[in-house]
Amino acid sequence: MTTVVKEMLDTYPADLGDVDREALAHCIEECVACAQACTACADACLSEENLTELSKCIRTNMDCADVCTATASVLSRHTGYDAHLTRAVVQACLTACRTCADECERHAETHEHCRHCAEACRRCEDACETLLLHLG
Repeated sequence: MTTVVKEMLDTYPADLGDVDREALAHCIEECVACAQACTACADACLSEENLTELSKCIRTNMDCADVCTATASVLSRHTGYDAHLTRAVVQACLTACRTCADECERHAETHEHCRHCAEACRRCEDACETLLLHLG
């Protein structure tokens, strides 16, 4: 399945080096999907009656969404690539996704939106981990 992310990577005029294009495209896509899921989950949590109980979840969702958005942006830029910065950003995203998934899983039995968010976070965490293996 061709995606806009893959199409953009395929049309990049310079050499991308040794990076695995599939892992890179997959990670960007999962970061975007996770950011959306976390934003929607935070919003859904704000509509729940037990708001105080969900305050940490909301904060974690918002932090994870911001980190995922930043990571997708950094991974989408290749001119003047800095491997150390990229690795640090991807590692931060992996950590944010793991933390958010753990928090959402605490509420998953009660709130279905938290279950969906945790699943999106785990997929992004896995994609970040895979990409880190290919970044050297």
